[in-house]
Amino acid sequence: MVTPAHSPAPGPDPTPVAPVAPAPRHPAASTTAPLRIGVVGAGRVGAVLAARLRSAGHEVVAAAGESSASLERIATLLPGVAGAKPTAVARACDVLLLTVPDDMLDNVVSMLAASGALRPGQHVVHTSGRHGLAVLAPAERVGARVLALHPAMTFTGTAVDLERLSGCVLGVTAAPAERAMAERLAAGLGGRLMSVPEEMRTLYHAGLAHGANHLVTLVSEAMEMLAAAGADDPAGTLRPLLTAALDNALDRGDAALTGPIVRGDVGTVQAHLEDLAANAAHTLPSYVAMARATLDRAVADARLLPLRAVKITRALDAALAGAPHAEPAPRRHRAGDPR
Repeated sequence: MVTPAHSPAPGPDPTPVAPVAPAPRHPAASTTAPLRIGVVGAGRVGAVLAARLRSAGHEVVAAAGESSASLERIATLLPGVAGAKPTAVARACDVLLLTVPDDMLDNVVSMLAASGALRPGQHVVHTSGRHGLAVLAPAERVGARVLALHPAMTFTGTAVDLERLSGCVLGVTAAPAERAMAERLAAGLGGRLMSVPEEMRTLYHAGLAHGANHLVTLVSEAMEMLAAAGADDPAGTLRPLLTAALDNALDRGDAALTGPIVRGDVGTVQAHLEDLAANAAHTLPSYVAMARATLDRAVADARLLPLRAVKITRALDAALAGAPHAEPAPRRHRAGDPR
């Protein structure tokens, strides 16, 4: 989950909340009864996952979120669900979803365990891509059953995401005894499980972030270049090209590479660098970085002669050496964009 889609870590609740009934101390062992789910961190990920599970017939008993955006998501995606403090949410549910930022997850788990809000037999599930089971050790020590379940999806935090979850890969790290719960949650979300070893969680997440988050930066910069060149619809200009390139890359890998670097067109690359330096200098470092990576891959599969590669490398080196510092171009935010 390149990313990037959680609410701020929960803290003291600034507003009064409705009381939430505690969950039974000994949850039923049924594998068919609806799950009683609580969510701590009603950000873009948490609210959407809870709404999808609710639509699958499970009960969302409470949700914790502090920001105005989180409260709005609870009201919009989870109408009728009580807002509560994190400890109250944990006490009220049988399955606790922790959808807080990666760097805050350890503190949240430790706080909930130390407060007595977690109990033996309760399932505690986090959705971090980076973390595995180690971060849930405080919950496991009090007898909770733990698993990591990360949706390989980018989220808007709106109803648009609900259908996008269909077929989504869920990176799961769990003991064999918790596989059944992982499968129940995956079924409710409409996704499919992919096992990720504990020691490979960070690499798994880096691959997703590199592919998704950096793609957004790449596409945004490409649109800025086209806008500077006079395109009145940069997105529409790029869409057919990018759609074809993405499909080809997913199907064929490096064999899908096209363009001046693979062809060894040194003069074209040099012209790109000169025009970028003059008209979109803030994009030059990323263009050069991606050009180097493309160059390496083209040489590795023998599609580019080494002599041509050396000439292109020299052009890239010279472009960065002579590039002045440039401020990024102003970003145009859409209406309603919370950034």
